[in-house]
Amino acid sequence: MLLVDRVTELVPEERLTALKAVTCNEPWYEGLAEDADDEGHGYPQTLLVESWCQAAGVLAAWDKPNPDVLSGQVMLFGSISDVVLHRPVYPGDVLEHRVRLVRALSDTVIFEGEALVGGETVMEVGRVVMAMRPAAELTAAREQSPAAQPAGVQ
Repeated sequence: MLLVDRVTELVPEERLTALKAVTCNEPWYEGLAEDADDEGHGYPQTLLVESWCQAAGVLAAWDKPNPDVLSGQVMLFGSISDVVLHRPVYPGDVLEHRVRLVRALSDTVIFEGEALVGGETVMEVGRVVMAMRPAAELTAAREQSPAAQPAGVQ
């Protein structure tokens, strides 16, 4: 599920600005009653954060494209902290995600930034950590893990 519509600015290894138009045609609004109040029309906060993180992922992987995550690198979300949500986002709003690369440590990157609607900050992100790992290591770990086996299979 892609939650970024357009990248409007990209300075590799430094910053990115991306847009996400929120519309009533998105799946999370399908079951919404016609008489739902404003709160019901609010864009889910988890998706607001996910959309911003996807924009950060574009910046993280821009100079190392990987069309096949089964044999290349997999981007893993590590952590997020100091997120402040200022106001709800509604259909018709266009989110402007601003992502700044704070630090890059070999295969781990740290970001900060904000999301705006019409120049007004709707969310601040203090820190997001992402890591790139070889897919082969992750699939090997899964195959070796007893938790990955169905019950009764050894």
